[in-house]
Amino acid sequence: MHQLLSLAVKTLILTRHVCLAFPRDIHASQTLSRAQDVDSAYDYVIIGGGTAGLTVADRLTEDGKTTVLVIEYGQLSDSALIKTVQGGFSGMDTQFLYDINSVPQVNLKNRTTAVLIGKVLGGSSAVNAMMTVRGTSEDYDRWGSFFGNHSHWSWQGLLPYFKRALNFVPPNADVTKESNITYEKSFWGGTSGVYAGWPSFQYPATAAQISAFKGIPGVEFPVDSGSGKPGVYWYPTFMDPKLVERSYSRTGHYDGKNRSNYDLITESKVTRIILNGTTATGVSFVHGSAEVETVVNARKEVILAAGGIHSPQILQLSGIGPSKVLAAAQINTVVDLPGVGQNFQDHPMLQSMYQYRNLKLRPSGDDLFSNATFINWASTVWASNRTGPYSIATGNAAAWLPFPVVSSKSADIAAQLLAQDHASTLPAGTDPTVVAGYRAQMQSYASALRGNGTAFYNSVFTGGSSSGILVDLHPLSRGSVNIDPADPQGREPLVDYRALSNPLDVVIMTELMRFSRRFYMNNTLTKGWSPVEIIPGNKVVSDREFADYIVDSLSPTEYHPVGTCAMMPREMGGVVDEELKVYGVKNLRVVDGSIMPTLPGGNTCQTVYAIAEKAADLIRFGAPVVV
Repeated sequence: MHQLLSLAVKTLILTRHVCLAFPRDIHASQTLSRAQDVDSAYDYVIIGGGTAGLTVADRLTEDGKTTVLVIEYGQLSDSALIKTVQGGFSGMDTQFLYDINSVPQVNLKNRTTAVLIGKVLGGSSAVNAMMTVRGTSEDYDRWGSFFGNHSHWSWQGLLPYFKRALNFVPPNADVTKESNITYEKSFWGGTSGVYAGWPSFQYPATAAQISAFKGIPGVEFPVDSGSGKPGVYWYPTFMDPKLVERSYSRTGHYDGKNRSNYDLITESKVTRIILNGTTATGVSFVHGSAEVETVVNARKEVILAAGGIHSPQILQLSGIGPSKVLAAAQINTVVDLPGVGQNFQDHPMLQSMYQYRNLKLRPSGDDLFSNATFINWASTVWASNRTGPYSIATGNAAAWLPFPVVSSKSADIAAQLLAQDHASTLPAGTDPTVVAGYRAQMQSYASALRGNGTAFYNSVFTGGSSSGILVDLHPLSRGSVNIDPADPQGREPLVDYRALSNPLDVVIMTELMRFSRRFYMNNTLTKGWSPVEIIPGNKVVSDREFADYIVDSLSPTEYHPVGTCAMMPREMGGVVDEELKVYGVKNLRVVDGSIMPTLPGGNTCQTVYAIAEKAADLIRFGAPVVV
């Protein structure tokens, strides 16, 4: 999953001229092929046609009157690679991904890593692994806690929008019974065009691997993945169960709308947000290979939805961000906002591979690669009615466990985190407000490490004889995404995960790996399957040996970039307020994963949909609406 991909280098042409879009009397199509077809002004101009951008655009244009333009850098593609469910990763093709690599990671022996984010209409929802997972209720309550005790950013404040965001279709009754799948429809909705569906087949070993966690004290088994509780459970897939194809923001919030008030232009690079003083009035972009810059005005607001990597870049290019960063790039500071591009987070991954030599449950996930009879059957039923193993993406079951279940050292590590000089783990000269926000996050995490409301450990079950990926759901290290001072407009931003910059991350990951070893090798419910440790191997025992292995093998990303335009108080390094309005700028909001102040303990896509649904209400009605 975390293998680095080599992507082709693409040089973008610098803007040299400016032209204004002009009005059109008749909208020939909502998909515009030329920059000159863009109207001179819209009520809202949305930067980014990804998970959040298309969701907000759909909701704002539902009234048939409010005019919206979405500007997307990627192409509009009907590729089968995006639609394909099997395996979950076919959409992660280089043609649909940005060509970005991180800066060398000092604590990972100067390795760089690919920054894989979607460059296609639908954004990362078009290329992700299709895992439909929420964080815990404590994850979302944490966000609101930075503003006080009465914030509408909380589990209860987001649950209505989780429900609105997805159309939940239960698994088939026979599969539900055979695999003992549990779910509770009260945590879901049934109106969205984006589906949370289920494959028509599950491997017997998946249910057995879930049951094996009953051999570990303290593990809970929530009835539904959407309950906001950590534990071991089944979860659905971003899949239209009738078509058995990927369901994502394009299929749910763009295809078939045909609204004259909803325009889209693709293959267009936004160069900056137009500001009149400190008021956002429009957007400048370049379409295709043209050298001419087009300016389109926003009558009400500009909505930035370019994601955790590009939203901070566009703000900085517009003169909104840390004055030191802007000065280095020779960009005039309009609003000195130190948090822009800081507080960068992603889920780090490790290989922690175990294999069962005596897992006799059949068919197994292994059979899809080694058993000719099973492969032939799977191909036949798929060709006949799109059922069977090929309807499985990356799987539908996993463990999401709180730290006290994983480690007996939870109280000790929490105490160490509280005692840290938090500024010392951030870059020298970090703005005091950013330090204050980081300190507040670490204090919240110290409490979470002691309790059972936040998941720190994640491992997915494959239904086969082996399991190999371990995820740290709440890393303590913080990185940055800043414009490249050598060529801020022409180059991609400098992405620095600053992996393992907080030394306690190594301590926590060591405990996660030791837990995996205990689950597989010292569990009475897995003993009969004859487990063997493949990676890191039983020669890795001491703290130092685990630390060395982590440094050698860690991927700092699960492709969940968040935090770079954090929703926190300005005095805590925040970039947007609770209405997602950018501090110090009128008529400008950010609506995407970059606003998450801390990572949720799960894949980020479903949370981005909920944020976008809530943002649409904030924009339309000035307040969240309980549904």
